[in-house]
Amino acid sequence: MPEFIWKATTPAGNTIKGEMNEVNESVVETKLRKMSYTGIKVKKKPKDLLAGIEFFQPKVTTKDVVIFTRQFATMIDAGLPLVQCLEILASQQENTTFKKVLNSVKTSVEGGSTFAEALKQHPKVFDDLFCNLVHAGEMGGILDTILRRLSVFMEKSEALKRKVKGALVYPLVVLIIAVAVVGILLVFVIPVFKEMFDGAGQKLPAPTLLVLAMSEFSQKYFIHIAVMIVLLVMALRRFYRWPKGRFVVDNVALKSPVFGPLLRKVAVARFCSTLGTMIASGVPILDALEITARTAGNVVLERAIMNTRAAIAEGRTIAEPLMETGVFPGMVVRMIAVGEATGALDAMLAKIAEFYDEEVDAAVEALTQLMEPIMIVFLGGVCGGMVIAMYLPVFGMAGAVTTGD
Repeated sequence: MPEFIWKATTPAGNTIKGEMNEVNESVVETKLRKMSYTGIKVKKKPKDLLAGIEFFQPKVTTKDVVIFTRQFATMIDAGLPLVQCLEILASQQENTTFKKVLNSVKTSVEGGSTFAEALKQHPKVFDDLFCNLVHAGEMGGILDTILRRLSVFMEKSEALKRKVKGALVYPLVVLIIAVAVVGILLVFVIPVFKEMFDGAGQKLPAPTLLVLAMSEFSQKYFIHIAVMIVLLVMALRRFYRWPKGRFVVDNVALKSPVFGPLLRKVAVARFCSTLGTMIASGVPILDALEITARTAGNVVLERAIMNTRAAIAEGRTIAEPLMETGVFPGMVVRMIAVGEATGALDAMLAKIAEFYDEEVDAAVEALTQLMEPIMIVFLGGVCGGMVIAMYLPVFGMAGAVTTGD
């Protein structure tokens, strides 16, 4: 159906505008009049030349989904029909990709699909966790409550990701800067010193000879080095996509001395938050564990959760198999056991998630404070060492001139 741009005045006197997919302009005007809008102006939306090229389309971010979820929950709570909620939110959506998704969901719902089934047709935007919680909300008649819970969960999950990225980005940026500076020095700066030293005919110290050799090698094999770096990055990415390779990388990451404790705390916080949200929403424990495993973000943790799920399916409690995996801290397992015994597993998981959120905050702050001086010393040592190596012969020539005088 063609897409139309509309502008109208609300009963309160405010001017609003939006977009709507309908057969023609008359249908759009009729729908807007039913909403008590006046001063309606409708025109066909001009075609976007890049609309058919996926690369140029905007991505649907977590923020987009969170805002949609909150607004949708408010509308459902106010008693608006499901299709009308989707129509209003789609018409006011600025992200064109997300607008298309919402219009597609609306069309599917109008065709007889449930809301959860319509969402499952867009896995890149709405993951298994989102769809299953919506399904539980539809079945239990508490869709507005589930949507609010979902929006809170997604906001916390996104905040957790930002904390981890903040801790990892800083050393990575410093390392990239160090490599770039060293490359510039070796390829462009050091050759100038080499010409000067060759003209002086003086015996050079070992550090200077080493830096000159590195410079000569870099100039001679610059393209080869660049190709090797690209191939190495591609090989590592391919290795990580291989199931066994990803398991090795994730396992090494969890056991690494610096980042391992932080990643483990993040994994525990995410596991408890996801599982607690699903259990509180009425999702069966086996289904909740399967979805939690798929959204864990770490293969080691995923296998541990799936092994736990298999044990529960055989009749065991959740705490015992969790302890046997060796992935989860003893305190977490004991608290889960208490929650399971008292029938308040969802509340206990929420408390554990809250505790580990605070632990992640403290770990990120400590790691940042530790990495800053290390990176500064590293960058200063590498660049400063090369500069000193280049000036050693200059100092020697200056001393020889002074002695000669």
